[in-house]
Amino acid sequence: MPEFTALWEDGPAFAQAEHFKLSTDCVLLADFVNSSGRKRGIDLGCASGAIALLLLWRSPRLHMTGLELVEEAAELARENMEKNSLEDRSKIICGDIRRHRELFKSGSFDLVAANPPYFPVERGRLSPDEKRSGARGELSCTLEDICAAASYLCCTGGSFSVVYKPERLSELFCAMTAKGLEPKRLRLVCHKADSAPSLALVEGRRGGRPGLDILPSLVLTGPDGRETEEVLRIYHRM
Repeated sequence: MPEFTALWEDGPAFAQAEHFKLSTDCVLLADFVNSSGRKRGIDLGCASGAIALLLLWRSPRLHMTGLELVEEAAELARENMEKNSLEDRSKIICGDIRRHRELFKSGSFDLVAANPPYFPVERGRLSPDEKRSGARGELSCTLEDICAAASYLCCTGGSFSVVYKPERLSELFCAMTAKGLEPKRLRLVCHKADSAPSLALVEGRRGGRPGLDILPSLVLTGPDGRETEEVLRIYHRM
């Protein structure tokens, strides 16, 4: 039986899979996603369903699909939706992102989100645990695979939001534009105001015109080492 914990007071209940813990990356991406006016979204590689859950909790008119390769994570994502009475506004599919054309019709969604693996197989150290390494390294899904799926699934004018490593922004932008996903918003995440960014939040638009809006950086901690007001807002700790 999964162990469910409220993410914040009076907030959604959530249970984590052993190999797919709720990460800062997921929480920040869910906050970054602009779901206003969107009706049908999909989270590519949804793991335990955290991003879909947070978006559904915030946007009552949104329906979210989660696509996850690992069956045990997909099953837990379904249980997370059911625990919060969101099964009518969600659908969790166990499947391979690379086979997206077999699973969905083109342009089925107006919102696509992804927290993809950050490291190519030939770069960086990966965990010896196969499931954990699959979440962090491009063993079963590359950046190009993610962008190809997002481009196919996203309708014209729809958005694609992703969290990624700043050092790979050039690769991300090239992969997105090659698939017709024009980068429109960029926000860097820094631990402190004077530290180098550790994450990049990017939103692209399917068929959008060139023009990138660079937002103020999201700073996680202040000079006193405490969480900033924005982080407290994101985590509902105000």
